[in-house]
Amino acid sequence: MKPHTPILLISLTALTLGFAEESPKPAKKPNTHGLPADVHELMIGEAAPDFSLRGIDDQMHTLAEYKDAKLFAVIFLSNHCPDSQASEGRVKKLVEEMKDKGLTLIAINPNNPDGLRPDELGYSKYNDSFEEMKLHAKEQGFNFPYLYDGETQAIAKAYGCLATPHLFLFDAERKLRYKGALDDSRYADPASVKVSAARDAVEALLAGKPVPLETTIVHGCSTKWMTKKSLVAEDDAKWEQKPVEVELIDAAGIAALRKNGTKKVRLFNVWATWCGPCVAEFPELVKTARKFGLREFELITISMDEPTDKDKVKAFLEKKHAAIPDRLKPSLKEEGRTTNSYIFSGASQDELVKALDRLWPGPIPFSLLVAPNGEVIWRHNGAVDGEELRAKVLEYMGPYYKPE
Repeated sequence: MKPHTPILLISLTALTLGFAEESPKPAKKPNTHGLPADVHELMIGEAAPDFSLRGIDDQMHTLAEYKDAKLFAVIFLSNHCPDSQASEGRVKKLVEEMKDKGLTLIAINPNNPDGLRPDELGYSKYNDSFEEMKLHAKEQGFNFPYLYDGETQAIAKAYGCLATPHLFLFDAERKLRYKGALDDSRYADPASVKVSAARDAVEALLAGKPVPLETTIVHGCSTKWMTKKSLVAEDDAKWEQKPVEVELIDAAGIAALRKNGTKKVRLFNVWATWCGPCVAEFPELVKTARKFGLREFELITISMDEPTDKDKVKAFLEKKHAAIPDRLKPSLKEEGRTTNSYIFSGASQDELVKALDRLWPGPIPFSLLVAPNGEVIWRHNGAVDGEELRAKVLEYMGPYYKPE
């Protein structure tokens, strides 16, 4: 056996060397976040990627512009995301309290508006376009630069932006020392924060101490990459093919809906196919229903057409895509309902007025926004202004998550 041992060792060595020579280079770290293939997830210790982006001041901003800052933070924010909006007050406070101590912070909007479905805008007055960034920042009193990357999303890819908000903190040498969430709360109330990871990292670096937590889990709305545009188009096409069911309803049925013993905000709209202003306003009603499709909101339409014109009403509603958002269907089933589209079956409109709103003067279209407790939030006689209507809904429901 001994004479053969060297031969066996040589053979194994040869095989090992051959494997080493022919084996491929180590595979790139797998993408586990559903990001585009060309996204680089910035790691602790890496240098801050350079950028040249337009801000809401219409000036170009670059990394070199902030070279004198002791610490430099990039936080990715957006107009539409409830988590992002909830964090804005704490971001402003961090900037205010740390600006004289050496921290400079800028915000970047990574989102392309074409990557957002209508129902993803249900917490926001604005979309994520550059012009709407200006409006949002002005209303919220941003005390930091707000830059737009949505056109190419090159900087979001260079940093590895997973969501909004997502914060990256760099030291004086512009090496990454912390990345992750601003803090652990998705609510606006500062009292809900238990771990202020980003603030702790800033204070540690300013004091010359190690960062307590170098990375934290990000929470918020996923980055709206341009690659999602096709998915939005598919969602639109699917919505336009949804059927609409129409049922007759009497005054008692309307009164029961009007009490609104649910958690939902209800928008009642009284209309008719023969009413010009009703037809003209309908796209805004559908737009509103889609916008708040992921929230506790429902549009209930009551047609004043003849009950025998059910097919005509159904055809109109389907042409205008007045479907029920999928999220609402389970709640309707629990209530024993199959639709939100009705034709008033009573002979007297006075009965409808008494059942719906005694302050309604009678003409149509008429819209009534009702809170879960039955309280009237807003009433409007005549064609609605869509922006005003959606502002009223958002004012009541709020722009971010609230604890139960």
